[in-house]
Amino acid sequence: MSIKELPPQLESSLLQENGPVHVPVLLDAVCDVLKPQKGESYLDLTAGYGGHARRILEVTENIPGSVLVDRDSFAVQAVQDIVRQGAQMYETDFVSAARDLVNEGTQFDMILADLGVSSPQLDRGERGFSFQADGPLDMRMDQRQERTAADVVNHYSRDRLVDIITRYGEEPRAVARRIADEIIAARPFQTTAELAAVIKKAYRQRVKHHPATRTFQALRIEVNQELRLVEELLPLLPLLLKKGGRVAIISFHSLEDRLVKRYFKEQVNAGYEAELAPITKKPLDGATYDVHNPRSRSAKLRAAVKT
Repeated sequence: MSIKELPPQLESSLLQENGPVHVPVLLDAVCDVLKPQKGESYLDLTAGYGGHARRILEVTENIPGSVLVDRDSFAVQAVQDIVRQGAQMYETDFVSAARDLVNEGTQFDMILADLGVSSPQLDRGERGFSFQADGPLDMRMDQRQERTAADVVNHYSRDRLVDIITRYGEEPRAVARRIADEIIAARPFQTTAELAAVIKKAYRQRVKHHPATRTFQALRIEVNQELRLVEELLPLLPLLLKKGGRVAIISFHSLEDRLVKRYFKEQVNAGYEAELAPITKKPLDGATYDVHNPRSRSAKLRAAVKT
């Protein structure tokens, strides 16, 4: 049975059994740039709850030629229906999986990397990603790893806290210092609500977003080493693509998008040595191309083809 033949109620239950349904961002735009064709192979480096994969596999009808990757055990469980039909699954971070696939000499017609946090991760309080749903300070995408947000908040030095809040949260250094000082004075922390309240106390100006938004982003990036992994992934992409293969990358904040933009620009400037050619001259943004999905507002999609 191909994925498109799954009864709708079964697909829905598979998505809901681990929490709120995750609506894949920029789904139509991803399909537009990847242009899946029947029989083509597909690598999903951040399979999540399978929304993008299911749509693409409806077209390719090549489940045995697909590989799904995710380090979140909840997400891995949610795509077991695809795995049972022959897809290969890597329960690890996308760099480790990419390196293994490169070493095996495996190449694909299409690759997708959706770098964002999924809705179920954000909405499930016990995962500790969001200050809007109180829970333990966790934030681990891979729950097998030891370091949690609590470790960062309760044990990092003031200078180290200031550094990650400034670099990863893009807070002004003066604000980052105040936040770090308030955190150190109030340690130890157990829950997201406790931390959010202390960060709010450190703010002296009015802002449109919640005062804890940027610091929580910084903590999540630090816990999961997100930017380091993106930097290590990008040069592996040409090795994973067949000639004429397409790659699409969705980012959700300027730090990620800057890395992708810079790498694609380096490819353009490489001239005859370039391995990738951009498909999108400018990023396709969620506010324009996915207006009905609130979680897409900050999303940016960039794509390239192997020359």
